[in-house]
Amino acid sequence: MGLNRKGAKSAKEEEKRMKQLGDELEGLAYAVIGAAIEVHRLLGPGFLESVYHHALRLEFQMREIPHSYKHRVAINYKGHPVGEGELDFLVGNVLVVELKAVEKLTPIHEAQVISYLKTTNTSLALLINFNVPLLKNGIKRIILSS
Repeated sequence: MGLNRKGAKSAKEEEKRMKQLGDELEGLAYAVIGAAIEVHRLLGPGFLESVYHHALRLEFQMREIPHSYKHRVAINYKGHPVGEGELDFLVGNVLVVELKAVEKLTPIHEAQVISYLKTTNTSLALLINFNVPLLKNGIKRIILSS
């Protein structure tokens, strides 16, 4: 009987911890989207992707959003290193943010982000295309389910 209670208590603690992590992740995603909207509001569409990288990085710094810029990740094949990838941003060590400035997002952009999620063992990414009149139409949430 004591073992069942202990197991139930442990399960509740784990559930609470997972909810807190989920809330933190959603908070980071919300902050990133707000920063991206500000960049798009001031710059608009039409610039090279690198301009948006630098502007968003500055906005993250101003808003004190924890991030790693041009975050490098090792790519392994059957336990052997075969190359390296580079994320545009890894926010709070849990959120992948990939920027584009293209006419239209394509399946290869999503495939790239899914590969980054797998490589970093994270579950949520924001794929943001700045080359749109209204940024909310250029933001795609990509979730890697377990």
